[in-house]
Amino acid sequence: MQSSRRVAKNTGILYARMLITVFISLYATRLTLAALGAEDFGIFGLVGGAIAMLGFLNASLAGATQRFMSYAQGQGGFERVKRIFNMSVVLHLITAALMVAMLEAAGYFFFNGMLNIAENRLDISRLIYQLMVIGTLFSVLSVPYEAVITSHENMLFFALLSILESILKLLIAFYLSYSPLDHLLTYGLLMAGLPILLFFIRQIYCHRQYPECSIDISSQFDKSILRQMSSFGAWTFLGAASSMLTNYGQGIVLNIFFGASVNAAQGIASQISGQLAALSDNMLKALNPLINKSEGAGNRTLMLNATTMGSKLSFFLVMALAIPVIIEMPFILNIWLKHPPEYAIIFCRLLLIRNLVEFMFHPLVSAIYAVGNIKHYQIWNSLLTLIPLPVAYLLFQFGYPAYCIYIVFIVYAVLTALITLFIAKQNCHLSLVRFSQDVILRCVLACLLISCLSFTPHYFMDSGYQRGIATIATSGLAYLFIVFFIGFTAEEQGKVLKLLPHSKKARS
Repeated sequence: MQSSRRVAKNTGILYARMLITVFISLYATRLTLAALGAEDFGIFGLVGGAIAMLGFLNASLAGATQRFMSYAQGQGGFERVKRIFNMSVVLHLITAALMVAMLEAAGYFFFNGMLNIAENRLDISRLIYQLMVIGTLFSVLSVPYEAVITSHENMLFFALLSILESILKLLIAFYLSYSPLDHLLTYGLLMAGLPILLFFIRQIYCHRQYPECSIDISSQFDKSILRQMSSFGAWTFLGAASSMLTNYGQGIVLNIFFGASVNAAQGIASQISGQLAALSDNMLKALNPLINKSEGAGNRTLMLNATTMGSKLSFFLVMALAIPVIIEMPFILNIWLKHPPEYAIIFCRLLLIRNLVEFMFHPLVSAIYAVGNIKHYQIWNSLLTLIPLPVAYLLFQFGYPAYCIYIVFIVYAVLTALITLFIAKQNCHLSLVRFSQDVILRCVLACLLISCLSFTPHYFMDSGYQRGIATIATSGLAYLFIVFFIGFTAEEQGKVLKLLPHSKKARS
């Protein structure tokens, strides 16, 4: 019960952080789009996409490093944790060098006929790309420190740092509106400086707060740990790199067939999807240390129980906002952006559906990582990840519309979920029958019922603020009752009630 309360507390901190950063980020995006215009906004999303790619890559690398640290903490032993930190610094120095080399090689092809960018913006685009490469270097070097913060479950500092990052992005957007310099170049320069600043803040904080963050590679060098982390990191990097290339590649494919203006719609969809996905990411960030420490302590039952509950909560947390946002997407985008780019509405809706599928199964990936045998998972995941791009390319060759790429990615998400289930059964001894009954069936049924009820205002009201409020209210009430009574089992309902404040007072 103590671990549940700790997870609930950390999740609460991360949600408070999210509520602040979401509004700041959405407003900053509106200001940025207005200052840059659709064409330059699309160019930055395409050329500066390294930042978006690295968000996913860093999360994967940090999760892998954090797994070793939390696992070691579950086993006990300060010296081993210290050696793991030093070995992670070595590995990420190597990773950063490889990433820079890969991006420089890719840049040669991007700017020699591959990207569809206007001639007068090509030189600035090249410069922005180089700035993003520098940002990449410091983003990767930040991973060991982020892993230490997460393994210690210090979500307060993580939340404060995220809020600072959002505020700085808002200040950049404000400055951009009044800057006499080229707006695209100014934005690229300032955005590339953010990872550098955040790296030094994390480094200084961790070296002062956590004694294991003492860099002494010569005395802490451990060949066995380095070999284990290298193997684990290599397979993690394979999966992260394939996902990174696919996510960035979809922008290139869209750009080739439809131009930079469609990349602006893609950027808007990624913004909304990313903000709603943060709901699930926050819960997983708070839950992952418990999953890893439980496995490290040899408590497989607790690990699987936490994973099953996490899968359900991950889906429900995204669904809470995804359903009303999908329904009222035209109204939301018109209010937010005034003149949303073409395809933005359909892109956003389809991407959120993909998120709902993916986040139901993300905690299973954490369980597979906790056990440690990730080779087969990463091979299958990497192969599946690379399929959607060539399929979408062929569809565009035959004249299909731009939004087909997101339908392809939804199909890919379903296939990946099936592979994840099968490997979790093999590696973690997950019961497929129990997971299907307790998670998949309950989540799908709850989603369908809430969606049907949330649509009722559309039959009686015209589009506008009143219908938007009515949709949110209807969805919210339906969500509370349906998730509690249909989404949760009787045992889970009891656990949820024990976490509420009144239950604490009753016991005291």
